[in-house]
Amino acid sequence: MVKGFLLIKLVPGLEAEALSQIRAIPGITDLNLVFGQWDAVAVAETKTLFELAKVVVGEVRSIQGVQDTTTLVQGEL
Repeated sequence: MVKGFLLIKLVPGLEAEALSQIRAIPGITDLNLVFGQWDAVAVAETKTLFELAKVVVGEVRSIQGVQDTTTLVQGEL
């Protein structure tokens, strides 16, 4: 299982609709609003890194109201 933490910057005025659409994406397991440089942090869990990339690039980034993202992939030592 691959877990990614998506830092999301939203367009002012489009936050509510964008968040609603992000929550509905298969693979998104959690979504939280935050204050600071980023507006939201989502957690995505997929079987492979390729599937995680498809969620981020093909789903999250295509939503109107998502301005920018950075993805942090969970690691293990």
